[in-house]
Amino acid sequence: MNVANTTDDKPLAHKRVPVSKPPFELSDLKKAIPPHCWKRSLVRSFAAVFRDFIIIGALYYLADTFIPMLPKPLAYVAWPVYWFFQGAYLMGLWVIGHECGHHGFSEYPWLNDTIGFIVHSLILTPYFGFKYSHRTHHANTNSIEYDEVWIPKRKSDKLYSEILNNPTGAFLVFVFKIVLGFPLYFVFNLYGRKYEKGITSHFYPYSPIFNDSERFQIFLTDLGVFATCYAVYRAAAIMGTQWVINIYGMPILFMSGFFILLTYLHHTHPSIPHYDSTEWDWLRGALATVDRNFGFLNHAFHDVTRTHTVHHLFPTIPHYHTFEAREAVKPILGEYYKYDDTPILEAIWRETKDCIFIEADEVNGEKKGIYWFHK
Repeated sequence: MNVANTTDDKPLAHKRVPVSKPPFELSDLKKAIPPHCWKRSLVRSFAAVFRDFIIIGALYYLADTFIPMLPKPLAYVAWPVYWFFQGAYLMGLWVIGHECGHHGFSEYPWLNDTIGFIVHSLILTPYFGFKYSHRTHHANTNSIEYDEVWIPKRKSDKLYSEILNNPTGAFLVFVFKIVLGFPLYFVFNLYGRKYEKGITSHFYPYSPIFNDSERFQIFLTDLGVFATCYAVYRAAAIMGTQWVINIYGMPILFMSGFFILLTYLHHTHPSIPHYDSTEWDWLRGALATVDRNFGFLNHAFHDVTRTHTVHHLFPTIPHYHTFEAREAVKPILGEYYKYDDTPILEAIWRETKDCIFIEADEVNGEKKGIYWFHK
């Protein structure tokens, strides 16, 4: 496992990354990346979309055709297997929509937004709402005041620092995140930045998340998700509710769980800092993310799992070039690069029980604006 550190008395996975000003600039990293990595290919981008739709269609065909023929004991096993893999490849499709929001799909903004709007609407994600809140996340990564998502709890939050600060509480919080985190984030901005005024929702055009020029697109987003919901309703009326739950509903639930898992693990780790306004700067914030290894699921997720750091540094690089870009900048990043290949189930449990709240370290009796996870 390749993990950077500054303190030798902590377990390897908990070794802290440096928080001093890096000895390199963003321009140094950009120069190290091969020129072709910046090129967005319509052929390769559409090939990724077609790959996802072909696999999703094949999984649907196999499940709808053969699982109903199985004896009930085998069907009870086959359906969850289908839900898991279909959810994983729906997450891959979600990744394509996310890439469109960064204009990494093609050179044409209208095409990026068209493809992103379609694929995200099909999987109940508010494309434009997420695009704009995600923009704020990239602009303020790991700022405890201005980041848009996964804002850590403070020690003063007694619910987390005392009541839930135990294995049972950690497990209940994890299950809640996985099952309900996706809809609650988009509908009520759970785990998101707290705004002083207004209804904070990715579906509300007048939410403080957005500016006036973006509100019509949020309305379009609502129509796209509503159209998908209506299509699901009509399918249930024709094919039956149980059929819709098995074929579409449960895979969407698994996809939403994968979404929470990926975003949580990329931004939650015992070794990465968060900063307040006295210490935060863009480059150190972008570097305070973690690359993970999801094993065979890397394929389903277009390998964004192992290239999240370079994505935060250069979000317009398409996913099929990010691995090469990562390898190009790693020698420059050195100990500022964080990769943790701890098995995912083990990492989930470790981060859930060890990353409860953040607190600043004391230096010469004073607390600085650099915060670390504690339990």
